Amino acid sequence: MKFAKLRRWMVGLAAGLSVTGAQALPTAAPVTPTHDDTTIALTDANVVAIDGGAPIRNATVVVRDGKVVEVGPSASVAVPANAKVVPMEGRWLIPGLMNMHVHFGLILPGAQGAELANETQGEEALRMASNARKSLLAGVTTVRLTGETHGVDFGLRRAIQKGEVIGPRIKTAGEIIVPTGGHGFLEADGPYALAHAVREQIKQGADWIKIAISGGIADTHGAIAAAPMTDEELSTLIDVAHRNGIPVTAHNGSPQAAEQSLKYGIDCFEHGYYLTEANLKEMKAKGTWLVPTIVVTQPGAREFYKKIGSPDWYLARVDATGKEHWQMLQNAIRLGVNIGLGTDQFPFEPNDGTTATVAEAELYVKAGMTPLQALQAGTTQTAKMLKMENEAGRIKPGYFADIVAVDSDPTQNISALRSISFVMKNGVIYRDDSKGYMAQF
Repeated sequence: MKFAKLRRWMVGLAAGLSVTGAQALPTAAPVTPTHDDTTIALTDANVVAIDGGAPIRNATVVVRDGKVVEVGPSASVAVPANAKVVPMEGRWLIPGLMNMHVHFGLILPGAQGAELANETQGEEALRMASNARKSLLAGVTTVRLTGETHGVDFGLRRAIQKGEVIGPRIKTAGEIIVPTGGHGFLEADGPYALAHAVREQIKQGADWIKIAISGGIADTHGAIAAAPMTDEELSTLIDVAHRNGIPVTAHNGSPQAAEQSLKYGIDCFEHGYYLTEANLKEMKAKGTWLVPTIVVTQPGAREFYKKIGSPDWYLARVDATGKEHWQMLQNAIRLGVNIGLGTDQFPFEPNDGTTATVAEAELYVKAGMTPLQALQAGTTQTAKMLKMENEAGRIKPGYFADIVAVDSDPTQNISALRSISFVMKNGVIYRDDSKGYMAQF
């Protein structure tokens, strides 16, 4: 296939962002670079107080070289003479959202998964690029990938950094490392084989190491409450990652596996379906993170499972897990466990009339967070989790110019996130509904 033809096919593959109950996106425009030296002034805006307090009303935000250089009341911020002025028309600005549990190559049991059974690596890469683009346009400017295959995630990250494709900033854990028969594909047994697997992922550029220390909902074998790794395997794996300065997260729903891995310094749990109050108290004491992915077990996900043709056994496992998963989240919020927003669905995936990312934040409020805390779970807290708290998660001079606009203040009503109409990443505008603009390949 000639390059021009391939490029046109990629455009068609990636075009469009369908979100149930959300505004249709405007027409496409040519791709812009990942950042440039254009000075942009966002005027007539309201800037959300992401750390609490009073918002900045009638604000101006000046952006240059991909960073915020000034933010404040318009009366006190001089718009540079060479700036491109972009009126926000009273919209509310928040930091770009961050989603900490993403699989751009996600395949689940069901009819849709069967269609992808013979997917080539090239097709996988194109599908992941399409999902990355849709995620960015949905307001998610940073993601943490928590298990991809064939090293495609590392290639996709490089392509986004070069401006060859459009997508969020990527932090990635590479492949999920598991004992034979575990919830993942990179299998290894014994402490030294597992140590080698960790080092291989770090060699490729992994920012995190992801392991599976219990079964999962999508497994046809094994139990979610199981703890299949030995102490020697688990302690060696975590030690090797930490010696290289890399944090470790674990797919886990098992209280026993949580207790075991907390003893060896695990940094984060994904899902945490059946974690006990004792587990959560220890996590709070040690600063261990939780990425709940609560959307996957709650009623709003039914639309998604129907769309992908999920089998009855899978839906039964979702139903059986949902109630205890919800109670765990309520307990985690009440106890003050560190929570980072993550969905285990595509960030843009329709869920309960909005996107999975927004639905996840709404469920946090329903489970006991304030709207501000829920917004922080997808901005300042996730930045802290990624050790990016001094460069992302706030609209502040010196920080990445990752900015999203909504119609009202989400710290008062988290559902304001349903009205995303503007997306900037690294100082480049990728979406502005008021101008009929949407970036395209």
